[in-house]
Amino acid sequence: MKTRVISGIAMAPLLILVLLGGHFVTGFALVIALMGVREFFNGFRAMDIKPSYPIAVISIVLLFAIDILRFNISPANRFGIEIEWTTAYVFWMFFSILISLLYLFNIDERKVEDGMATITGIVYVGFFAHHIVLTEWHFGELPGATPVWLIFITAFGSDIFAYFGGYFFGKHKLCPKISPKKTVEGAVSGVVCTIILTVLFAHFFLKSDVNVFLYVLVGLTGSIVSMFGDLTASIFKRKMGIKDYGTLIPGHGGVLDRVDSVLFTAPMVYYSMLFIHWIS
Repeated sequence: MKTRVISGIAMAPLLILVLLGGHFVTGFALVIALMGVREFFNGFRAMDIKPSYPIAVISIVLLFAIDILRFNISPANRFGIEIEWTTAYVFWMFFSILISLLYLFNIDERKVEDGMATITGIVYVGFFAHHIVLTEWHFGELPGATPVWLIFITAFGSDIFAYFGGYFFGKHKLCPKISPKKTVEGAVSGVVCTIILTVLFAHFFLKSDVNVFLYVLVGLTGSIVSMFGDLTASIFKRKMGIKDYGTLIPGHGGVLDRVDSVLFTAPMVYYSMLFIHWIS
């Protein structure tokens, strides 16, 4: 436990980047994506599947470049051509799939699984992580604290309270074949406490016209998908035959071991925020 606490403190400087906001958040998310996809691919290599890390880097950097351009230039470029950002993201998806499949052209050395694993890593790690950037640039200029914190509150809050709820009250296994230590009581504790944390954060730190109780939706959906993220990571690691994705952070494994839930809460918080602002 002491090692895990020290490791958690060691991660604090990264969260300072979230506090600084703007491009610092973009940099934070990009580092998470690039380091996370490397660890994810190392897991596949334990199964003798060889995804392409260079292709993933090209794809992820292009995605974040689109994000930066989108939120830092006017809707029209110097030639007066209207920029349709939805088309840019669709092109990114097409391009990423294309280069991942071209990776298979070295047919004597590549298997179909190599290309599929490359695409999976790009989407699961890179595309999911880029929602941290979307949340910051869409909602970061609202009065009060940035809603990016909700991504981490729902992920880590759910994890912490599910652990203690399971420790004190756990009797019924949630998914024994996937994660034997997780319990139904722990899951319920994680959801309820995360909702409370989210509403309190919204009330005291988010200064917007949105009814604070609408943030119950953010806490509910965020905590549930956080558990999905954790369980999905457990499934991957079990199939890969590894305990942790990496060893970078003592007591926590690799970067991806620490942010597996964040990869799921980032999109859910972003789309939940869009929804509650749309109905308000």
